[in-house]
Amino acid sequence: MFNDLLGSSPSIRSVISQIGKVAPTDSTVLITGETGTGKELAARAIHKRSRRAQQPFVSVNCAALPATLIASELFGHERGAFTGAELRRLGRFELANCGTLFLDEIGELSLEIQATLLRVLQERVIERVGGTEQIHVDVRIIAATNRDLKRAVDQGTFRSDLYYRLHVFPIEMPPLRDRKEDIPLLTRHFITRCAATLGKKITRIDPATIERFQSYPWPGNIRELQNVVERSLILCEGDTFTADGMWSAISQTGTHKGSLFENVAAYEREMIENALRQSAGKVSGSVGAARRLGIPSTTLESRIKALNINKNRFRA
Repeated sequence: MFNDLLGSSPSIRSVISQIGKVAPTDSTVLITGETGTGKELAARAIHKRSRRAQQPFVSVNCAALPATLIASELFGHERGAFTGAELRRLGRFELANCGTLFLDEIGELSLEIQATLLRVLQERVIERVGGTEQIHVDVRIIAATNRDLKRAVDQGTFRSDLYYRLHVFPIEMPPLRDRKEDIPLLTRHFITRCAATLGKKITRIDPATIERFQSYPWPGNIRELQNVVERSLILCEGDTFTADGMWSAISQTGTHKGSLFENVAAYEREMIENALRQSAGKVSGSVGAARRLGIPSTTLESRIKALNINKNRFRA
């Protein structure tokens, strides 16, 4: 473990090496990679190993901020700057002063805000919305994106001067499919963390589950693995960890094979059949499949009919 970054694969070791080299400096870092690869974890690792470690780490998701409010969120506003601005508010740059500002999904910023941000990076001076005072800030910038910013520059949706200002020290986070040897370690880590929260005691991991995990492409990367582990733990009834029915159905079908509805139907069928098997074919009652699934027996009967499931074959 390196500041919450787990793994021993060559690709993650390369990332850790780059973090160790750039962290002590004040250089701007641009972290790229697919969604769910741990870009914010890398940013926090850089901050923790920098001389600013005892100062604030402020994170901003640029894609989650409305275009009309992003200037106010980043640079703050004065009282009366716009309707509803009843008090002066400090922006994220001021809150991160002497520390680190992490700009996630920076590729989603408008060209207008990009121009303002470029000026701030060059001069280290901001102005609150509705104000005229120039405020000096000492902030280290770490940006992240899952977009191809070079292509965005070529298409005219991202400023080239801002791109090169951010591209001082690029770090690319590897997708999980390129570090399959780390999957057992990550799985054990998530099981340990989630099991404690859920009050579960897991003493063994099904080897077949790990094999399926390592053969799956993980389009959602580490975040998807964590969600699958948590969902599977909720459904685990013994002390052996196995993948849940939904994930098994999707992994066997393949993420690019069949439609969404086909994958959902496959998952629904497997869940219903597992419940019927555990209930010896009974639908209603205290030990019936409907109770296990947490749905009314009438609803389950209609789904059994729609999916053409023969419930009698599960009777003892």
